[in-house]
Amino acid sequence: MYEVFQNYLNNKISLTDEEADLIKSVTIIKKLRKKQYLLQQGDVWGYNAFITQGCLRTYSVDEKGMEHVLSFAVENWWIGDRESLLSGEPSRFNIDAIEDSEVAIIRKVDFDRLCREIPAFNDMVNLILQKSFVASQNRIHSAISFTAEEKYLNFIQKYAGFALRIPQNMIASYLGITPETLSRIRNQSAKK
Repeated sequence: MYEVFQNYLNNKISLTDEEADLIKSVTIIKKLRKKQYLLQQGDVWGYNAFITQGCLRTYSVDEKGMEHVLSFAVENWWIGDRESLLSGEPSRFNIDAIEDSEVAIIRKVDFDRLCREIPAFNDMVNLILQKSFVASQNRIHSAISFTAEEKYLNFIQKYAGFALRIPQNMIASYLGITPETLSRIRNQSAKK
């Protein structure tokens, strides 16, 4: 499935054959079965990962065993623990596959080299980071400002396809509401 990653890059930036070959030479394709971890809490994250197929989630588990979903990611999205990547400290998060998935991963040292040696790749990465920051701001704003119903409607509007791929209990966790509240909101929305 490297072709998916290559097509993504070709749609974002122009690369010489040598640059494309360099990226391919440092990219590892990893298959994940449903519920298989890409990262476990306590491990140090040392990669940049691009999803070529499937759906993953980033989450933490509190002392009571409750899961708290930070994010979901699907095809053509990047995923990882930026804090652990940059600090070299153990991750506070888990990343696992919600469905059978495949990711293209690049070790940090190789990714940094690509950013140094391929200006267009570096520009693409910076744009992705900027968009990610804006998405995080919007997520924080909705989490502290919206009602439960507004959170759900905002989620459905932004990520319409997710509702069909992601179990409702995970969506509820992402929204910071109980599964029962989500069920009630969904039933009320269906009646409107």
